[in-house]
Amino acid sequence: MDVTLTVVLVIAAMLVGGAVAWYLQQQRSRRLRDRFGPEYDRARAETGDVRRAEANLAAREQRVEKLHIRALSAPEAARFGEVWRHVQTLFVDDPRGAIKEADHLVNEVMTAKGFPMADFEQRAADISVDHPRVVEHYRAARAIAGRSETNTASTEDLRQAVIHYRTLFEDLLEQKPSELKPVHARR
Repeated sequence: MDVTLTVVLVIAAMLVGGAVAWYLQQQRSRRLRDRFGPEYDRARAETGDVRRAEANLAAREQRVEKLHIRALSAPEAARFGEVWRHVQTLFVDDPRGAIKEADHLVNEVMTAKGFPMADFEQRAADISVDHPRVVEHYRAARAIAGRSETNTASTEDLRQAVIHYRTLFEDLLEQKPSELKPVHARR
């Protein structure tokens, strides 16, 4: 084989290898974008780098894969649904108290499902793997809850927080509000 042919084959192999690597990277990006939705864009904006953002999202997936996340049983979901109705009723007389109760309830549901109770950012990252479309609701609710603790949140802000918590709560339960009937109402 002459030198020219060898050089051409090496260059061709490098081009094919580069094309395959590019294609695989595009597939990985597409898979992560599809799985994480808006959280993918948030991670990109936060890191300012596609590779770091994708590495972060992939690390989240690996971490959550090691956890023992489970669906709630029907009685658990019904009990949590009853507590949620109490939170909504409490809002009328004590909006700030309702926000605290909603946050506590969401944390309780996460614990029951198997999510570890780490700091807020870690919980949000863990939730984003299986619930990427609602994790922003969690962040928004927590931000308002923080303002509520310093009495800088209006009643309308608190109402929005309850809506954000409800969206996350329903997604965590993986049931619609009509399915959250009290246990005695389903007989």
